[in-house]
Amino acid sequence: MENSINSVSSNLLNNQGIVNNDTQVFNRIKESGGQKEQLKKVGQEFETLFTTKLLTLMDKTVDREGGVLGGDSKYVDTFKNYVFQEVSRQMSSNPHTSIGIASQIYKQMERYVQE
Repeated sequence: MENSINSVSSNLLNNQGIVNNDTQVFNRIKESGGQKEQLKKVGQEFETLFTTKLLTLMDKTVDREGGVLGGDSKYVDTFKNYVFQEVSRQMSSNPHTSIGIASQIYKQMERYVQE
């Protein structure tokens, strides 16, 4: 059991899980229907990436001394990366919480896309 836990955590820390996740996202976009729907999904994914990077950079400015998660750890950092990515994905998919990048990409590019 311990070996499998170490193996999983090792794979996650080597970003192998992230590559598979990116492939899954790409396949979901490709299978989503028409080109306009694909453009909408690409805009949302770009906004997700942007917001994830924003949250990661904001997190680096936080003082870690006496924090809830303790000091810096590669396991905590991996966990935070997944949390930031999921929060960003939820934000970009909801029109009430989106920061608007996805909709601007769609509005700018939809005239170049055929249905």
